[in-house]
Amino acid sequence: MTDTADVHALLREELFEAWGLLSTEERLEGFSILPRSEAEELFLSLPTIDQAELLTALPAADRRSWVRLLPPDDAADVLQNVEDAEREGLLALLDPAALTEVTALLAYKEDVAGGLMNPRYARLRPEMSIDEAIKYLRRLTRQTIENIYYAYVIDTEHTLRGVVSFRELLLAPPESRVRDMMRTELITVPDTMDQERVSELFAQHDLLALPVVDENGRMKGIVTADDIVDVVKEEATEDIQKLGAVEALEAPYMQTTLLELMRKRAPWLVLLFCGQMLTISVMEHYEGKLGAILFLNIFIPIILSSGGNSGSQAATLVVRSLALGEMRLAEWWKVVRREVLIGLLLGLSLGVLGFGRVLFGGSRGAFGDHFVVLGLAVAASIVGVVAWGTIVGSMLPFVLRRLKFDPASASTPFVATLCDVTGLILYFNVATTILAASGATGRT
Repeated sequence: MTDTADVHALLREELFEAWGLLSTEERLEGFSILPRSEAEELFLSLPTIDQAELLTALPAADRRSWVRLLPPDDAADVLQNVEDAEREGLLALLDPAALTEVTALLAYKEDVAGGLMNPRYARLRPEMSIDEAIKYLRRLTRQTIENIYYAYVIDTEHTLRGVVSFRELLLAPPESRVRDMMRTELITVPDTMDQERVSELFAQHDLLALPVVDENGRMKGIVTADDIVDVVKEEATEDIQKLGAVEALEAPYMQTTLLELMRKRAPWLVLLFCGQMLTISVMEHYEGKLGAILFLNIFIPIILSSGGNSGSQAATLVVRSLALGEMRLAEWWKVVRREVLIGLLLGLSLGVLGFGRVLFGGSRGAFGDHFVVLGLAVAASIVGVVAWGTIVGSMLPFVLRRLKFDPASASTPFVATLCDVTGLILYFNVATTILAASGATGRT
């Protein structure tokens, strides 16, 4: 490769790929040797937290041009990831118009529509002719707005009255008025709507952009499909981390300090550890019976894992379905019925395997004279524990949603721990009842 531009492009790509492995000094050194055009492309492609770190690492004299390169919504996101003192300094580098826009965005929470939106959008007056509107939009595209999906028709009070696509404008007669072409059946989102709900609306209506309005219907900005891609990734990452019993990380894993990782993971582990100690209490309670039926101890691991695994499966499926809007809170009873049936079928399948394992060991003299009864006790316990696990796992997300908590907090370790404790009680009661009824207690 001999072309200088190609060499620079290759350098930018390699720098981007290695970015997460480099120290701040190494990043700054690599960034500084790139030509301006390649450096801009790299800067705009970096995650928000990396843009913030790079901005604050640059010499003070160089920061102005880079912070002004960012659209208002991206600039606000970057400024939310820097220290207060640095934020004030970077705000002072913006031009007056951008400063007003970014300051307004910073007033919103980061995870609501207002914090996600871009305040720069194509706006038209209803009385404009189509010819005037097209000329105006072309000028906007060259000056401040890169992509125009829709033009939003607003009145003198800044209230949203309609929307028209750029394609519709191009196909309309030049002498027509915008008010004659605009659509008045609008899908809007309030500026306080949670970003997860905004992403659901995009998916439901297959949109490229959504207008954001305040409580009085005044238009504040737009959320685009590009913004939603980041939201979906962020929400999915957060849900996965919560399902693993980890508080959501605010930065990429490699950029999170050991102390922060400890803070995010320790509380759940302590809670789960305390929960597991309840199994000790259960075993202490049944100590006398366990002494008489020693062989029950052998099957505790598979009993507990069967209940925990089935519960974790159910919780994962229900949490994801709730997140995607595939089921409503009022449909919990339908889910219970399905999971009871599924749990029984799964339990029967595993119970047959468990029964076979006891017969195999018993035929070799491993479980005493009454191994067939022991096998039935183990099989029946597995059916009950698996069915119970699926019910617990499927209902816990509904309970959390009803209590206004995130259903993703029904983490798989938490479900497994809950199923361990309750499953152990169920196992001992079912098994000892069957063995006692058969007269096998104390002689197995």
